Amino acid sequence: MPTVIGAPLSPFVRKVRVALAEKNVAYDLDPVIPFNPPADFRKVSPLGKIPAFRDGDRTLSDSSVICAFLEKVHPDPALYPRDPYDYARALWFEEFGDTALAQNLTGTFFFQRIVGPRILNQPTDEEVLKKAAEQDLPPLFDYLESQIGTGDALVGGAFSIADVGIGTQWVNARHAGFSLDTARWPKLGRYVDAVLSRPSFQKLIEEESKFFGKAA
Repeated sequence: MPTVIGAPLSPFVRKVRVALAEKNVAYDLDPVIPFNPPADFRKVSPLGKIPAFRDGDRTLSDSSVICAFLEKVHPDPALYPRDPYDYARALWFEEFGDTALAQNLTGTFFFQRIVGPRILNQPTDEEVLKKAAEQDLPPLFDYLESQIGTGDALVGGAFSIADVGIGTQWVNARHAGFSLDTARWPKLGRYVDAVLSRPSFQKLIEEESKFFGKAA
């Protein structure tokens, strides 16, 4: 059975776990925390980051690489569109989630509200949060609002790696108490609710919520 290596609250670990759930692939979870990994962790993750992945004697690291591997090994249901342009756009939105949203939702809000005070014993910097909410995030939300149609998927009318990559960052934002202004970004609010209501996300959200001592 394959093993996902990494802490459950990581959006990138969650990204791989959602992909596995969507493809109905059973796996084990080894909840390695990158702040204090085992001595041999860099054998499977040369950069020391999570997630890593082991399937027999084959190992991989980086969530995008792992998800692409899973698509080849378990092609149905597909998480990558067949149309070349839709395929490229799905990769773009995955990257948008992994970078811009990761930096501002997870790297700022989740770190300041959860990781800093609860794990690293650091105080929350409210000025950092204020800047992110007022300056850094609105252009990102404006862009996503402009890209969302009437359905619940960003690309090609079907749930894809684009939605996995975007959705996983929003889980961390919600864990941190971030609330989207749905009057300003109504399509984005509807879209995020739809993505996070999928069983693949809901199961993990319920599991993770136990860390915070609350129901999902």
